[in-house]
Amino acid sequence: MRHSTDLEFYLARAAQARSEADLATLDHVRERCLRSQAAWEALADRAARTLKLRDDHERVKAAEAELAK
Repeated sequence: MRHSTDLEFYLARAAQARSEADLATLDHVRERCLRSQAAWEALADRAARTLKLRDDHERVKAAEAELAK
């Protein structure tokens, strides 16, 4: 089961935070939005890394199963 929806959600939230930062007229609001964007992007990076590790693990398991035949 792939969990790319988590990654998509994190990326969407990061984009939303960036959009809000671009529209902010107050410095502290802009800074808060940019911190939020960075946090969502960090979560997206972790989710992407997790998906890659799962894919790699599945490939290894499939190769091992093929060799066991």
